[in-house]
Amino acid sequence: MATNQNPFSVSIPENQSDPTRFQLSPDEDFDYSQRGQWLRAAVLGANDGLVSVASLMMGVGAVKEDAKAMILSGFAGLVAGACSMAIGEFVSVYSQLDIEVAQMKRENRMTENKEDKEREQLPNPMQAALASALAFSLGAIVPLLAASFIGDHKVRMGVVVAAVSLALVIFGWIGSVLGGTPVVKSSIRVLLGGLMAMAITFGLTKLIGTSGL
Repeated sequence: MATNQNPFSVSIPENQSDPTRFQLSPDEDFDYSQRGQWLRAAVLGANDGLVSVASLMMGVGAVKEDAKAMILSGFAGLVAGACSMAIGEFVSVYSQLDIEVAQMKRENRMTENKEDKEREQLPNPMQAALASALAFSLGAIVPLLAASFIGDHKVRMGVVVAAVSLALVIFGWIGSVLGGTPVVKSSIRVLLGGLMAMAITFGLTKLIGTSGL
């Protein structure tokens, strides 16, 4: 009497009961996009303050060797830039707030029970404005401090470039760590962008200043 044999075999994977097998690591599970709004305002504000004020001071230093002129121009750039960043961020976030509130009202989500909770999740224009102004000022103070204690003009210009370059690398590193992006690539991109801005401002101001226009 012939015996029926099953030609097919099913392999059962091992360790299916391991609860940690399909769990994501903390880095894989974290949503870096949640940091997007405040990270954008902080990093862009600090980087803008650093690059714009440093470029302004380099432009003035291209045609004037007076330290006072460089520092005053940098301070004026700090105040003007911080005010501009704060006003721009306030208007932008307030517009976003109006849009979100109008959308919530259209969806009938602004009920008495949920109104306080919903409003807590909405963006705060004043906080965003203050954060942008503070970040800009923190970045702008770097070239000002670098130029304040150097008497020789050429040394002062070199110290400003060195201090700003170091700060650019640090800002790029901080942004990449908080955003979960490649550190080296981000730092180099921020550094090259800042150096280009300073070089262009210095070169054009020097050209116009020496041409007698």
